[in-house]
Amino acid sequence: MKIPMTKAARQARITELLQRRPIRSQPELAKLLLESGVEVTQATLSRDLDELGALKLRAEDGSLVYALPGEGGGRIPLARVGTGETPAARLSRIAEELLVSADASANLVIVRTPPGAAQFLASAIDHADWESILGTVAGDDTILVISRDPTGGTAVAEALLRHADRRG
Repeated sequence: MKIPMTKAARQARITELLQRRPIRSQPELAKLLLESGVEVTQATLSRDLDELGALKLRAEDGSLVYALPGEGGGRIPLARVGTGETPAARLSRIAEELLVSADASANLVIVRTPPGAAQFLASAIDHADWESILGTVAGDDTILVISRDPTGGTAVAEALLRHADRRG
């Protein structure tokens, strides 16, 4: 009897495969998943890669391979998969549209968005992979951003506001 794989388990398996070897295409990834007992449609695989924040990076041989945020030996990602924009550019675009305010206290930042938009902006912040941000927690219209530096909240809030103001 085959036990159905949950979304979290499937995405963990995708993460493991991407970290273990260079994978150049979705069909190649789907084949590797199938070999490990995970059957997935192309649409689901594409959605999983997007939710995981998968990037295409240029490998040493010049080919493009999938990678996850934080991988790649410090190289700057060429673009988010299928969108042509880097995670920082995506954050700026989304922050410009959705960030209403950002206020700090110690290492905490409270970010306000329109109703229903907090999780979308929080995901963009998470995928930007800022070393100074420990993590985010999103509700409906509010995001709690936690800075690694005990007094770094103000710097993070200011950086987020700069992302939202492309003119500045």
